[in-house]
Amino acid sequence: MPHRYAELAFTPAVKAVQDNYGALHDNERYQSDFGPNAQLTQVEAAFIAHRDHFYQASVGETGWPYVQHRGGPPGFLKPLNPKTLAYADFRGNRQYISAGNVAGNDRVALFLVDYPSRQRLKILGRIKLVDIAEADPKLVDLLRPYPYRAAMERVALITVEAFDWNCNQHITPRYTDAQLRQVVGPLEARIAALEADLAAARAANG
Repeated sequence: MPHRYAELAFTPAVKAVQDNYGALHDNERYQSDFGPNAQLTQVEAAFIAHRDHFYQASVGETGWPYVQHRGGPPGFLKPLNPKTLAYADFRGNRQYISAGNVAGNDRVALFLVDYPSRQRLKILGRIKLVDIAEADPKLVDLLRPYPYRAAMERVALITVEAFDWNCNQHITPRYTDAQLRQVVGPLEARIAALEADLAAARAANG
């Protein structure tokens, strides 16, 4: 099946560069044989549900791209169905660059990375921002089940057009505090117990 991500990303200019570097044949096979990647499967949904951040790119009226980091507790970006993602859009630095960009061009690219397992997922989609007063109350409740000091201003709804998994080359493993605690916590507890035993032994020996 045709690969939807390749159909959108492999423009004539891109194919010309692929041809120049001897990669056109391989990418033609990729585009024709490894699709369709037009809607999320359970694999992508599970990956997204464990992410605590992603990067979102939009393009402004000047033609310049803008990349915004979005973060929250794992699962704050929610797959509602194979074609739809949603997240709560909170009040930030009050510049509204992304919001303004997508008002004129609803295309966005998402980049999600799992650093410990060295995996990354790219998603192309179309975004719609819905003011909180006009959004479905049930969806609003679903998207903000966690405490956060900023006000939720909008619901972001992303219609998935295509996705692609990147290779893991050059991804440096990185770990969150919580992930490190899972490894370091038992070691710290063991060290504390040994120190207590040593102190007790010294006390017993006068």
